[in-house]
Amino acid sequence: MKCENCTKKECSKKQKNDDTQSTSVDALSSDDGFEEKNEFHTLANAKILLSDCLACDNCMTSEEGARVFQQNQKELFRILNLNKKCDTSKHKVLAVSICPQSLPYFAAKFNLSVNDAAKRLCGFLKSLGVHYVFDTTIAADFSILESQREFVQRYQRRNQEEHALPMFASACPGWIRYAERVLTNLVTSHICTAKSPQQIMGSLVKGYFARQQNLSPDKIFHVIVAPCYDKKLEALREDFYTALYNSQEVDCVLTSGEIVQIMEQKNVSMKDVTEVAVDSLFDEIKEGDVVRHDGKRSDGYLEHIFKHAAKELFGMDVKEITYKALKNKDFQEVTLEKDGETVLRFAAAYGFRNIQNMVLKLKKGKFLYHFVEVLACPGGCLNGKGQAQTEDGKPDKALLNQMEEVYAAIPVRLPETNMHVQKMYQDWLEGMDSKKVQETLHTKYSAVNQTASNLDIKW
Repeated sequence: MKCENCTKKECSKKQKNDDTQSTSVDALSSDDGFEEKNEFHTLANAKILLSDCLACDNCMTSEEGARVFQQNQKELFRILNLNKKCDTSKHKVLAVSICPQSLPYFAAKFNLSVNDAAKRLCGFLKSLGVHYVFDTTIAADFSILESQREFVQRYQRRNQEEHALPMFASACPGWIRYAERVLTNLVTSHICTAKSPQQIMGSLVKGYFARQQNLSPDKIFHVIVAPCYDKKLEALREDFYTALYNSQEVDCVLTSGEIVQIMEQKNVSMKDVTEVAVDSLFDEIKEGDVVRHDGKRSDGYLEHIFKHAAKELFGMDVKEITYKALKNKDFQEVTLEKDGETVLRFAAAYGFRNIQNMVLKLKKGKFLYHFVEVLACPGGCLNGKGQAQTEDGKPDKALLNQMEEVYAAIPVRLPETNMHVQKMYQDWLEGMDSKKVQETLHTKYSAVNQTASNLDIKW
């Protein structure tokens, strides 16, 4: 089968999946008798999207490939079983962090409120032997705040630095992987240097939280529950590894669907699970009700950065943002006008067709936008391929509609109003402009591998 959206004639990832699908997860442990049903791993027969091909041999080393395939439920149960053994030197503190775009999936699938879904998911994970369950919203707070500040700085330097603008969002690992492995430094130099929420959460758990608990980072096994598979690749990045402790900031990523598989194999219904409050990174405090950021289907980088830039650069308070759909619903723009002049032009580009069109315009020098929120999944993060998929690998549209309604109803909290974040900037990060902020909350993206036809893909 020829891949739809890449230049390879055969998809090596599909071949790898065909060869290993029946044996990829034999058993979580001798006592658990777990056998994978492959509901969330089967590729659709009709076509293979470029977002699936990000894990093919052209994008990954053999070592990376082996480590990605290790990130499954079996790895979680390996740690759980180690913790049951007498040799305490091998015990790990098991922490699970849940992405906010995963919670609407559990709420819609099990007909629960999002707050009940969060508490029941926490209760289920702790019944397995997980010690702490966190919400990654605080990590997104840091990522958005750093992205806001970086955009303002880039805008102010736009006449002095060639690659200051446009700025591309850095939160989506599928987009980042594509940019680094397929595109050139013409594109990667425009990517915001702020880490994604997933990797900032890794720094929070293995940095801040580990210090609070007097733990070495390598004594914590940190799992992320996320809506997409590309986050497994992100967790393997070398810049998110601490050599001193031989420790990744995120040890394993499981999709929302993989968590549901565990529930199904254990014959557990979310409605029968005891509610347990989600943990906080701060002492014995528990999280309150679930909150989200602006944005209909993602963490809302566009809306937060747009409003912040309007205030900081032009002294304008923007309360509501009006999106204008262009070629399709997944490519929309937002503009700010002052004295009859368009002073800010932002866009949201979701899905690889829109991303490729955006890159071609940049290459031709016809790019009008100051900032673009780029997401690999059409429809945004709620539509990640690790959740809300039918058995044949297609989006479950009815469930997605429910998820969007659930997500839209979650109260919005501005990152600037999170007092814990402000306190951590001072107490842990040594101020907002410190060297530690750059080391902890930022990274650098650059082209790794380029091919002669990297922009000649036919859409």
